[in-house]
Amino acid sequence: MMSTPSPRPLWQDLLHGALGFALVSLAAFSIWAFAGRFFAPFGGEVAMYAAIAGVFLGFSGLLLGRLAGSIGRFYQAFLPAFFLYAIVWCIAWFAFKNRTGEWLGAAAGSIIFTYVVMKILGSTRGWLLAAVTLFGLHSAGYFAGDWAMYDVWLSPDNLADLTKKDRAQAALMGKLSWGLFYGLGFGAGIGCVFHRARVGA
Repeated sequence: MMSTPSPRPLWQDLLHGALGFALVSLAAFSIWAFAGRFFAPFGGEVAMYAAIAGVFLGFSGLLLGRLAGSIGRFYQAFLPAFFLYAIVWCIAWFAFKNRTGEWLGAAAGSIIFTYVVMKILGSTRGWLLAAVTLFGLHSAGYFAGDWAMYDVWLSPDNLADLTKKDRAQAALMGKLSWGLFYGLGFGAGIGCVFHRARVGA
């Protein structure tokens, strides 16, 4: 059964998505920040990414469920969409492990995420524009996080003045900053996609 168009304005869904997903993202990136090294004997980077994806998959609906009208309906669309996005992004990253992989993962992941969500929610009208919007917001958040970590917290000028203990603290703050910016950008894009799906249904 298709849902009726929501009276919620786009800006409200963008804000809801950004703030809600930022909180989930901080929790997910905390795995990298606080426990990343513990995954070394248990699958390393792949296992860590799987754990991070698990946090996103498991907790996003608790904060973003209203975007789809209910938590159950949100998970119905979000779980397969984010799962496929995560797989595509990881394939691109592990294939290149550089900016090319990051951009390809963001582009392909945004397209797949948007189409799957909107298809499941009953309308693919305007899905390509929604995908482009998601790609832009996702990329803005992701690369803002990259900048915060490597050009602010872990910049050569900053590290030169820090002790070993302070460098570890700077790395932790850099990872959490990346999680915050990534969550804000991707979350705003998620809000846009779910809004477009509701309005078009």
